[in-house]
Amino acid sequence: MKQSHSNTRPLFISLSTILFLSLAGCWSSHEIEEQSLGIGLAFDKAKQSAIEKKLNEQGEGYSKRNLITATYQFITPQVASSTTNQSGPQKKSYVNVSETGDSLHQMVREISLRSEQPVTAHHMKVVVISEELARSYKLGQLLDQNLRESELRPSCLVFISKGRASKTLETKKAGEIPAFRLAGIVENAYRTTRILPPMSHIKVESKITSGSSFLIQKVLSVDGQVKFAGAAVIAGKTHKMTGTLDEEELEGVTWITGKGKGGVVKSFDKETGQQIVYEIESMKSSIVPRVEADSISFDVNIESVGRLSENWVVSGDSFNNEFLKKAEKSSEKEVERLVGNALKKMQKEYKTDVAGFGNRLRIEQPKVWKKVKKDWDQTFSETPINFDVKLTINDYGASGGAKK
Repeated sequence: MKQSHSNTRPLFISLSTILFLSLAGCWSSHEIEEQSLGIGLAFDKAKQSAIEKKLNEQGEGYSKRNLITATYQFITPQVASSTTNQSGPQKKSYVNVSETGDSLHQMVREISLRSEQPVTAHHMKVVVISEELARSYKLGQLLDQNLRESELRPSCLVFISKGRASKTLETKKAGEIPAFRLAGIVENAYRTTRILPPMSHIKVESKITSGSSFLIQKVLSVDGQVKFAGAAVIAGKTHKMTGTLDEEELEGVTWITGKGKGGVVKSFDKETGQQIVYEIESMKSSIVPRVEADSISFDVNIESVGRLSENWVVSGDSFNNEFLKKAEKSSEKEVERLVGNALKKMQKEYKTDVAGFGNRLRIEQPKVWKKVKKDWDQTFSETPINFDVKLTINDYGASGGAKK
């Protein structure tokens, strides 16, 4: 027994030492308050900042082509805490730094020559790519370094901007952090059908690998403010931006996919011309492929349950079954219009399937899919699509009854 005890003691000491060191924190790393946390990144067509120009004029520089300008948004815990606690006029709680070149990895390393604080990307929230750049380069090229970078989270969101992407990382509101603002707006999808499901880095990579066409949320920026406005159409064959869907066309796609979490439908009463607003409580959609010989078609069945949230009709009883049926039909026609316009844009103008029709065919008719997947977007553009919309009003809000 004594001998056995003495043999286990060294093992106990070594394990204790390891445990102690593991609890000692990142003793060989930089303190968090000494680091620059990268939280946002914007890619634009090359346009050197005034600082860059002056530095390049005075420095020796390095061999590069000025193709892309990357703007990095940083935040340090020190800046954030001082901004929150100070009285009087508040300073910006973030810093934007731009670098122009041709290698995205080289550009971020170049920033290490301008700041003593190590740059980390563990907390990167968003990457915004300008429309001009997305039309010129494949997304895989622009995001390649990010996708290979182990520091950057796969959940980091991707957006396309109209105009300079760097403008979306600016704000005039004290204490606001633009990268967090963009990520936060995505959470409002339960309020509107005009916000796409989050398009993360990992999802973009998956789409690129599969060769599928897809959508990325577009964002506008004006005077430090931003707005989600439609979507960019990314073609599966080229992996480049081929066009846009406006806000209403994006609504149509949301109804087709059934991925909406909430929103409203505004229609007009046929007799009075007054508006009726239907609020979505739930929606679902089924895309059913039909194959007969070599002919492919689809049936889209859309259903939703919601409430009458606004009624401008001068006369009529909001609780009257006849009126409710009329309100449902009016709202259904509006959804049909949205869906029809979205399908027309996808099939006739861009010839790209960004609503998942090909995926349903792949799942339900795998043998047929193997025959058509190579040129699916072209086949999709010529495929008949029938759709049926059924809306049900089951709630009338807090008021109702006969109009006076």
